[in-house]
Amino acid sequence: QVQLAESGGGLVQAGGSLRLACAASGRTASRYAMGWFRQAPGKEREFVAAISYSGGSTVVADSLKGRFTISRDNNKNTLYLQMNSLRPEDTAVYSCAARSSLGELLYRGGYTYWGQGTQVTVSS
Repeated sequence: QVQLAESGGGLVQAGGSLRLACAASGRTASRYAMGWFRQAPGKEREFVAAISYSGGSTVVADSLKGRFTISRDNNKNTLYLQMNSLRPEDTAVYSCAARSSLGELLYRGGYTYWGQGTQVTVSS
């Protein structure tokens, strides 16, 4: 069992940056592949980024490459999402997720555990 708790959301002006964190609890949290997703009002949940259990492999959605970076610190059982050059269209609830994994595989879906989400609002 893994529990996830996001933090770091808030209100930021366009062009600004935020770093989201996702604290994972559970003795085997570092053995899970993890990801970030977002959901804007009236839209479906969207894949943002994923990272392997070791942190050695990452992927970011094509539309977000160059602005968003995913990372993790397994010593702290924490997942991060660094978001730069934020735009109003990045406004959404951002959620982290975890799932069991095979080696260094990355996953865009099939997550088992989810956090409650943190609101990110980008003003123009």
